[in-house]
Amino acid sequence: MSEQKNKGPAKHYLELTASFPEVLAAVENLGETIRSAGPVDHKTSELIQLAAAAATQSTGSVRSHARKALQAGAGKEEIEHSLLLLISTIGFPQVAAALSWVKDILDDA
Repeated sequence: MSEQKNKGPAKHYLELTASFPEVLAAVENLGETIRSAGPVDHKTSELIQLAAAAATQSTGSVRSHARKALQAGAGKEEIEHSLLLLISTIGFPQVAAALSWVKDILDDA
């Protein structure tokens, strides 16, 4: 889910939901089904998805999964470390960008 700062879903996501409610419901259901299908706990799942979002440089997804990781019990340090772990994989510039995208979310945590 794309988000605007800490304020919830971004306008574009809400517009997509209004225009294509069945599609967005299916996407949300798929995500929930996958999360519940295995042994990985919710917090770890969000940290994995945060890392994947950072690797693909998806600003909205990085912000969304950082917020969801906090809600699932991850601490600020765990989120930052999850991103720092990516430096040798995706590179420092990409990690620095992801850290900048979540800065206000973590500052408010």
